[in-house]
Amino acid sequence: MHKDPSKKYQPFQHAPKLTDRQWPSRTLTHAPRWCSVDLRDGNQALAVPMNVSQKLELFQTLVKIGFKEIEVGFPSASNTEFTFNRRLIEEKRAPDDVWLQVLVQAREDLIERTVESLIGAKKVIIHMYNSTSPAQRRVVFGKSKDEIKAIAVNGAQMIKDRLHRLKGTEIMLQYSPESFSMTEVEYAKEISEAVMDVWQPTPEHKMILNLPDTVEVAMPNVYADQIEWICKNIKNRDALIISLHTHNDRCTGVAATELGLLAGADRVEGTLFGNGERTGNLDIVTVALNLYMHGIDPKLDFSNLASIIDVYERSTGMTVPPRQPYAGELVFTAFSGSHQDAIKKGLAEWEHQKREHWDVPYLTIDPADIGREYREVIRVNSQSGKGGVAYLLESEFGIELPKDMQREFGPIANDAVDKLGREVSGAELKAMFWKEYVERVSPWALKSFETESKNGVVKCHAKFLRDGKAVDFKGEGNGPLAALVHGLTTAGIPRFEIANYSEHALSSGETAAAIAYIQIKSADGKSRWGAGVDTNIELASVKAVLSALNRL
Repeated sequence: MHKDPSKKYQPFQHAPKLTDRQWPSRTLTHAPRWCSVDLRDGNQALAVPMNVSQKLELFQTLVKIGFKEIEVGFPSASNTEFTFNRRLIEEKRAPDDVWLQVLVQAREDLIERTVESLIGAKKVIIHMYNSTSPAQRRVVFGKSKDEIKAIAVNGAQMIKDRLHRLKGTEIMLQYSPESFSMTEVEYAKEISEAVMDVWQPTPEHKMILNLPDTVEVAMPNVYADQIEWICKNIKNRDALIISLHTHNDRCTGVAATELGLLAGADRVEGTLFGNGERTGNLDIVTVALNLYMHGIDPKLDFSNLASIIDVYERSTGMTVPPRQPYAGELVFTAFSGSHQDAIKKGLAEWEHQKREHWDVPYLTIDPADIGREYREVIRVNSQSGKGGVAYLLESEFGIELPKDMQREFGPIANDAVDKLGREVSGAELKAMFWKEYVERVSPWALKSFETESKNGVVKCHAKFLRDGKAVDFKGEGNGPLAALVHGLTTAGIPRFEIANYSEHALSSGETAAAIAYIQIKSADGKSRWGAGVDTNIELASVKAVLSALNRL
């Protein structure tokens, strides 16, 4: 890298002079028109482009999601693209309310082939484009502004001259000054209006003016300024559908789109999960669910996102990264202990319907709304805290640890996980808990424990093993545990008291096991928790006392 990058690179040069911008004070209130370009822009970015069968499967998925405008290909580019178009039309695979969009450059041979591919279709969008930026004019075409404008005008006329061949087809026309965001806005306006003069859009029969951020070269606020400038200055704005098409070179494609919508755009083009050239196209899933999390119906259905991911990955050969917004495997996962605790409490509050609107810490939407499950929310590794440990034990095994016991077991579990150096499953976590508490049978182990009650006094007869040797004693108190504690002191155990006690069933049925949690505190102030499991709750409690003694 250069120590002084200004000697090689320069700031963006084509930001419009917009002193009275309105977009910063606006709020999005409804979904835009959506157009998926997965089958063209996404497809051309694949190392191995989709075959016809793969494109058909992905097309059907896009229809199921709810897209009403789908760019199905570049029919003049190859036989595969042309054949796909014909199959969609001849086999009547497109619902009557879905527009089939096709892409074509402003060249006569390509336009001819494109129109031929559309015969018999119900609804079509013919999308013509040509490059307009200074670099494209200079490097690629070696043409002046007027010459580049002439290409666009001639292409628009060639399309118009052939529309009569699409009798019975509802047609919408679309123009893109490619690399709009790198083009002087005055020239982008000039060339767009020249195309409008040919196509003659009206408020009743609008055309789409697509303003692509083909290569992201400036901050998203600059793109918003460009969109607002066009919306304010172009003629016959009410005859236009202003469309956005952003890429992600600076990793702000989503932000540029959202700000562009605030700036006055009506329509968005993008792909599922942002597949596209270089760093990708706009991720439509993200923008749609960003609207959803603010209570706006996106008009697209991602309620079974996993099945959409499956089709996408199978069709394209791409994978959805684990941190991809909303869709990634780890999106609804928390490893941080404080995050886990907050999520656990937030989910508990929501499940008890204590709030009208979703407001769970760290979770922008309810995972269930897109087909995910709560058990995916919290996972445990060495960075996890007591909250995550407790959540897994409770959600997967019904083990409801008391708060103070969570504080004791959390660090124990973290030390064990740290030694493993990886994430652990709920089953592994349960095994750690069982080993630390339930299976603690040394030095004290239970052989038998019997009680009888008379006149409010409970007497016990206990038989234990201590370091493998039999210990037999009796005790009495106002309950079984008080009798046990009294009996243990007669057997030479330093005096202690039961500080906390709780229990619950682990499963249902006549042979259901119960688990008891008991915290004991010795005379010198030391305390330990113990746990015991048995089909008899009294015996589970006795085992919990012995577990705590063994740990003390």
